[in-house]
Amino acid sequence: MSQHSIIERLRGKFGDAIGAWREMAEGSEYQRRMGSYLEILAPQSLLDICFFLRDESELQFDSLLLISSVDNADSTLSVVYHIESTILGNHLAFKVTLPADDAHLPSVTSVWAHANWHEREAWDMMGVHFDGHPDHRRILLDEDWPGHPLRKDFKEPAFYHGMKVPY
Repeated sequence: MSQHSIIERLRGKFGDAIGAWREMAEGSEYQRRMGSYLEILAPQSLLDICFFLRDESELQFDSLLLISSVDNADSTLSVVYHIESTILGNHLAFKVTLPADDAHLPSVTSVWAHANWHEREAWDMMGVHFDGHPDHRRILLDEDWPGHPLRKDFKEPAFYHGMKVPY
């Protein structure tokens, strides 16, 4: 099934929740595949969309490759999901954009269990909260670390537990 056929299936099922397809036109095949993405306009529909992508017999996106997060420097954060169908050989990337001051998405751990670590990292580094996550805590930093260090507005503390930062 072609990329555009997959997107049309999603639009047919989810309507206005599915936004524009942003296709990267230059670079290697890998760069074009990884740089192209579908916009998801309704964050509240994310879990339903993911279950559909996994469970629909003509799609079978059974593997989550990557979840990454981006500070867009305009008071929004984006979360990008890269998935594949190991059965059918298809790939898809989709992006959800959220207000930085209320960055909440449903956890997709019930769809792809290994989203657990990816979501914890996005929480730790960027402050995206994944509602329904089974173990929503920091993965790289101490629980009491102030803020989320990959946000563009992050201010490194002068001291942490009496130690000068950076040391």
